[in-house]
Amino acid sequence: MDIFTRNIVSSDNATLANIIRRSMEEFGVNKPGTVYFDETTDHLSDVFQSNPKSKYFIAESHGKIVGGAGIYPTKGLPDGVCELVKMYLSKEARGLGLGRMLIEKCIDSAKQLGYTKIYLESMPELKKALSVYEKFGFTYLDGPMGDSGHGYCAIWMLKEI
Repeated sequence: MDIFTRNIVSSDNATLANIIRRSMEEFGVNKPGTVYFDETTDHLSDVFQSNPKSKYFIAESHGKIVGGAGIYPTKGLPDGVCELVKMYLSKEARGLGLGRMLIEKCIDSAKQLGYTKIYLESMPELKKALSVYEKFGFTYLDGPMGDSGHGYCAIWMLKEI
């Protein structure tokens, strides 16, 4: 599969929002307190391009957007900590190593931006994603860090980079 990543641009917004929401519906996590209802989901390029301490990567396969992931200095996180955010892949893009590729890009970017730790929030329903995070060395926390506004998320993880 011809896969590559690039930075998000405004023309990606609608396609990416659709991928995020269809993925959440597929796993039954399209609930209040998730990115499904987050107003920023519809204009992610604005969110990431307006903050120099953030980065969002689009994954493309044969010219088609198939997912994305980013890092963001979520409100309330300690200095030196960013959050791995909005990592979603379309159904046809899963199982190809694309999630690992996106996480590696995010980790590299976090280091370049001066972060020392990456935090993430997830849900028990996303078992495969959790196992990928574990393989990358993310460890479980007892509670949330920062103020993402995503109260439905019941799993919190952290990785030193």
